[in-house]
Amino acid sequence: MRLLRSTDLALRVLMRLAVAEESTTPTTRDVSAAMEVPYTHAAKVVAELQHLGLLDARRGRGGGLALTEAGRTASVGAVVRAFEGEGDVVDCEGASPCPLHTGCRLRVALRRAQEAFFVSLDPLTVADVVAAPTGPLLLGITMR
Repeated sequence: MRLLRSTDLALRVLMRLAVAEESTTPTTRDVSAAMEVPYTHAAKVVAELQHLGLLDARRGRGGGLALTEAGRTASVGAVVRAFEGEGDVVDCEGASPCPLHTGCRLRVALRRAQEAFFVSLDPLTVADVVAAPTGPLLLGITMR
């Protein structure tokens, strides 16, 4: 399974903000530059993270991004689910529906594997994944 770019970026933003000094409030532009992604993509991810209550975004002078307590304790599995969605790994009923979709055992097996993936991430929090040695490495990512 491969994560969407937005899921990857969301996790990296949360991780970077988790190790930021409290006086540091990078902007969405800082995030897009540091993570080398288009500003519009970063803005969508930041907006979704804010909607989920995982970060605060303040506009204007003195504004910027800050991780909320909910963001620090958020389950990595829950964040991945929020960005990836609960849909099937394969699209059996798309434009050209698979003739096996009503009795396919592969679809069920792939669904179980997907859920096992999420379940393995559920116990991890953002705080857990930024523990040493990751945290110091994240501080090397330049953001204001």
